Amino acid sequence: MGKLTVQRYVTGALAGVAVGSGVIALILSLVKITSVTLPPSFKYGMVFDAGSTHTSLFVYKWLADKENGTGLVTQLLLCDVDGPGISSYSSDPPRAGQSLRSCLDTAAAAIPSERQRESPVYLGATAGMRLLEMQSPVETEQVLAEVRNTIRSYPFDFQGARIISGAEEGAYGWITINYLLSSFIKFSYEGKWKHPKNGNLLGALDLGGASTQITFAPKEQIKDKQSEASFRLYGYEHTVYTHSFLCYGKEQFMNKILAKLVKEHSISSPVPHPCFPAGYQLNTTLGDIFTSPCTSKPEPYTPASAVTFKGSGTPAQCEALVKTLVNLSACTGKPECSFDGVYQPPVQGSYFAFAAFFYTFDFLKLAPQSTLDVTRRTIAAFCSRDWKSLKVEFPSEKDSRLREYCGAGYYITTLLVDAYKFDNQSWNNIVFQKKADDTDIGWTLGYMLNLTNLIPSEAPPEVKGHDYDVWIGSLFFIVLAIAVCLLAIAVQCLGSPD
Repeated sequence: MGKLTVQRYVTGALAGVAVGSGVIALILSLVKITSVTLPPSFKYGMVFDAGSTHTSLFVYKWLADKENGTGLVTQLLLCDVDGPGISSYSSDPPRAGQSLRSCLDTAAAAIPSERQRESPVYLGATAGMRLLEMQSPVETEQVLAEVRNTIRSYPFDFQGARIISGAEEGAYGWITINYLLSSFIKFSYEGKWKHPKNGNLLGALDLGGASTQITFAPKEQIKDKQSEASFRLYGYEHTVYTHSFLCYGKEQFMNKILAKLVKEHSISSPVPHPCFPAGYQLNTTLGDIFTSPCTSKPEPYTPASAVTFKGSGTPAQCEALVKTLVNLSACTGKPECSFDGVYQPPVQGSYFAFAAFFYTFDFLKLAPQSTLDVTRRTIAAFCSRDWKSLKVEFPSEKDSRLREYCGAGYYITTLLVDAYKFDNQSWNNIVFQKKADDTDIGWTLGYMLNLTNLIPSEAPPEVKGHDYDVWIGSLFFIVLAIAVCLLAIAVQCLGSPD
């Protein structure tokens, strides 16, 4: 066999190896395609919840490459602002803005400096500011102006501060819960996005300081369009019933009790309070009781007049008093009605009860779940205890909270059972919870998700890529093919006649 023939055989063999390596690399690139993992890069967003009794700042983060997709938004931190809600600074608006600085400083320390300019920050004011706006629109705008000025002084992307409606508060709370629990869309084991059945959507029960909200997806068509909210999320339409009851938050309702007792008794002597523990005494003034439009002033009315409430610890009287203030009679003869004559379709499905619902029942050891019978017995037993024994058992609990757990317990059962119509069976579908997936439940996350478009209206497309091991294998054979081709060329050149 001649030298030229050997050279041709070698060159042909090398060419065959090169072609084969290229084919193998092509096959590997086509056969196994899966998700690609890239180095994480995060984005951040912030929402101030300016409630009636206090303000909190929630800082969230999510993967930058999942923006407008289905990446999970997680809670980075929660900062509670010192002092009362911003509505309390109506007589000194600059203090409202100054109160936010400590939490803004905390957020600035937690968010990387290179991300701060693009991190949106929102402030939503709820029922406390709604009530202030009813009393003084001028003072309301002054408070909001000071808040805006303070937030703008920080290197964030300020997106506005405004009063949100009760319907928004309820609807965004509903979005938050179902987003965190993957009720809208889930990534299946088959590697596909799937939409759970509507029966898995949870209702939201929110009890704040000045208002309370109920939001759920009813089985039947909603008859009152003012109580209807619709969303298109991940390619599916969602219609929910939502209603907010202003002046029926926990703090305002406890104040309603004081106001009613004052009007029914002479304040020249201690006023008996059936919901306060026996042995407890509260000294206050009429001006402290009748401060909001939720309570009508008595006649005559002198703000500085002193009044003393003396606890009697009588559970049956406390429950009866609470029921007179919920105005259940306005729904007599109306099957689809909660209280105050407000339309409500029948409750159905499971519910998350949060905020003061959770805090009250957590203290009474009724969270996350208990039967209705156990709940009633527990509240009655607590309301029968005297102040001295309660202080011995709960020495660190603030007096302003400890004295109100009895009344709050009866208010919650009255609201859920007598007004919303939960019965012995459907009560078991309520979970009293503060968090879901390590994130605080409330309206703030749903609010930010909506304003930043992090929940798309259409279902996400499937994105494909190569596994790391497949990519390495393909690269090896591509490099091998190139090397063999170069070797073949070298052999061809070396064997060519001069």
